[in-house]
Amino acid sequence: AYVITKEPQSCAKNEFREFLQQVLPDYMIPSAFVQLESLPLTLNGKVDRKALPKPDISDIQSLSTYVPPRTSLEQQLAGMWAELLNLEKVGIHDNFFELGGHSLLGAQVIARISQTMQIELPIIHLFNSPTIVTLAKHLSRVQIAQVIQSQIDMDEREELEF
Repeated sequence: AYVITKEPQSCAKNEFREFLQQVLPDYMIPSAFVQLESLPLTLNGKVDRKALPKPDISDIQSLSTYVPPRTSLEQQLAGMWAELLNLEKVGIHDNFFELGGHSLLGAQVIARISQTMQIELPIIHLFNSPTIVTLAKHLSRVQIAQVIQSQIDMDEREELEF
């Protein structure tokens, strides 16, 4: 988010985040804040998006303390997120949306999970489990349920053969 304040003094980025957390759902809170004196404008008086400075990625990644992936599933998810978000590393407590993720990138994450893990997963699960650790727990439960269901299906087929 690009922010212009009435007072020229600098406001802490956490203040913006805390205020927005009171009025917006987590996934709608910007991942980075850039404070400007004024918005750059084109000759037509519209915002010149190309002239806006890039957010400082280190601010985004410093929101939480880095905790590396512990399991192979967490490593897979962290690798997907890092690739899609153009980050060097993603910790298990990092929030997908705070790192710069949005619904289109979320759809790509879900598609990759479906493709690599053979799991059908609605995108709402990424919104409900926006960290590696919470999404990995959910995926583990889904995988266990699939194994149990396939075992039940095999048992039913065997009963029909007798």
